[in-house]
Amino acid sequence: MQEPKTKKKLTATIIIAVVIAAVSVSLIQYFFFKDAAKDTEVIELVAKYNKSCPLEIQPGIRLDSVSLPEGHTIQYNQTLVNVEKATAEIDTIKQNIQQSLISTVKANPGLQIFRDKEFVLIYHYNDRKKDSLFQIAITPEQYK
Repeated sequence: MQEPKTKKKLTATIIIAVVIAAVSVSLIQYFFFKDAAKDTEVIELVAKYNKSCPLEIQPGIRLDSVSLPEGHTIQYNQTLVNVEKATAEIDTIKQNIQQSLISTVKANPGLQIFRDKEFVLIYHYNDRKKDSLFQIAITPEQYK
């Protein structure tokens, strides 16, 4: 009579151990390897962008670097070469750039890969002295 209880106890212990192991593996993959799963096409594209940096992308705006900070996010680090933080109307500049960026992200064929994969595009701007001015995030909801 003791044998069925021992089998049930052993079965329950094995099931609990398997569940704990599965949850542990999932958590480890999520927290430690989430960046390793990034699309290699995106990683190669970012590397290509960075080889060209610094690059004047339009008069007064220089692309300094591109990075993949986390998840489905790409960050463009740029400099407004004719702007100095101390004398700039930062809010006005930010509003004008933000409106332009949304239109650009929607229409630029070079950004299609990021639109298709629903990336958040972050644009970080510094002044000519490398002082941080502002950051603009364009989400999939804004460019779809």
